[in-house]
Amino acid sequence: MAPVGTSLPAGAHLGAPLAFGVMPPVLFDERIRPMTPFEPGWSLHPTVIIGTALLAALYFWGIGPWRRRHGHPPAPAWRIALFLAGLVVILVSLNGPIHDLSDYYLFSIHMVQHLLLTLVLPPLLIAGLPGWLADALARPPWARAIGRVLTHPLVAGAIFTVTLTVWHLVPMYDLMMRNHEVHVATHLMFMVAAVIMWWPALSASTALPPLRYGLRALYLFLVSIPMQLVAAIITFADDVLYEWYAVAPRTWGLSPNEDRQLGGLLMWVPGNMYMLAAIAAVFYVWAKQDA
Repeated sequence: MAPVGTSLPAGAHLGAPLAFGVMPPVLFDERIRPMTPFEPGWSLHPTVIIGTALLAALYFWGIGPWRRRHGHPPAPAWRIALFLAGLVVILVSLNGPIHDLSDYYLFSIHMVQHLLLTLVLPPLLIAGLPGWLADALARPPWARAIGRVLTHPLVAGAIFTVTLTVWHLVPMYDLMMRNHEVHVATHLMFMVAAVIMWWPALSASTALPPLRYGLRALYLFLVSIPMQLVAAIITFADDVLYEWYAVAPRTWGLSPNEDRQLGGLLMWVPGNMYMLAAIAAVFYVWAKQDA
């Protein structure tokens, strides 16, 4: 904790005007966060494990007993593998070193965690759903009506953009880091918003179908632009944005500004390359179908 009158690490200045707001001089309680150097280990969080196990149980019930009862064909092995890979992403992102580093030490690792939860996890989960299982989820009229609204490309893109942008505003980010319950809720919001965002590009459902291939590519390009703008603002900010990391023990020799710049660049460059790869994959599948 940085008591009044205590110097912050080099490059950290409180109260400076920022692109995303003004960073207030908040003092953090030592009970909330460790102030010792990072020690590698594998922390486990029961809520994450239980939630992932429940998701796995529901999935295997759906492709097993429920499928046989309703006479659907078996789920392809590749879809099962993709869904399981998504569950592994949840466990790796929200446990162990990635969790500890992102929660207490490095903004850049927090951005890695967010990229995993918003760009890697949702495509795996959606691609892991057989079309008939996705249709079953949308079978009730109320579910289909809500689903059609949420997965409309304009709505889906807006939900993801607003969620991503709002939670990177300085006051909201500060709230997220100081309050564990808010932090958990934010991760859930990121994952849900990202699943909704990816649905128009990857859905195998006939009830909530994907866009045509050309529109999919355009949609993914447009929805990636706000993320790149947020990343650019973070990267080129004049000063430290988030005090939570400014007062954290220095890790891997990164100053607060270097950590902030690296986090912005990770969101910007790998994030943009990932979206471009997704667009290229859409064109590849489109070309194969027309061949």
